[in-house]
Amino acid sequence: MRAGLSPERIVEAGLELADTAGFAHVTVSSVARQVGVRSASLYSHIEDLHDLRTRMALRALDELAQRASQSLAGRSGADALAALGNVYRDYAHEHPGRFTAARFPLDTDTAMVSAGPQQTALIRAVLRGYAVPEAEQPHAVRLLGSTFLGYVTLELSTGFSHSAPDGEASWRRILEVLDHTLRHWPRT
Repeated sequence: MRAGLSPERIVEAGLELADTAGFAHVTVSSVARQVGVRSASLYSHIEDLHDLRTRMALRALDELAQRASQSLAGRSGADALAALGNVYRDYAHEHPGRFTAARFPLDTDTAMVSAGPQQTALIRAVLRGYAVPEAEQPHAVRLLGSTFLGYVTLELSTGFSHSAPDGEASWRRILEVLDHTLRHWPRT
């Protein structure tokens, strides 16, 4: 077995492969090739492909939460909203495979101990700057998450590259509209 092989190294190799070849192309054998060992050598560190992809998802979620936490420090309102949206957008452009990994379906117990709840807490922190009522926050969290995810997913698939205005202009407008929507959120 190659020296230095560990679950962390295997996950990192999987994430690197996902960023270059696509998350769908991450297999146990492709990761084994990436680290220079036979597939069987990986099974002393991971259970199977599902385990590998789950670990990749957890790492990607953690990376996103760390970036968001750092980016949001000291910000509020429209500034915090833009910072949060840009974290997701920038991460997706820098690490498209990791961004896809972050959306890998996790079982409930794993999801609850992942950085997913931390990301939700960060979004709720942004919402406090808008005085969105607590009962309405789940809806607002879902609005922001689905808007960021949808826009970035379409942008990565070149969905906006064949028409005007450019994607950057639309992104700025979307952030303005989200800011307006959050400032005027219904109270009930």
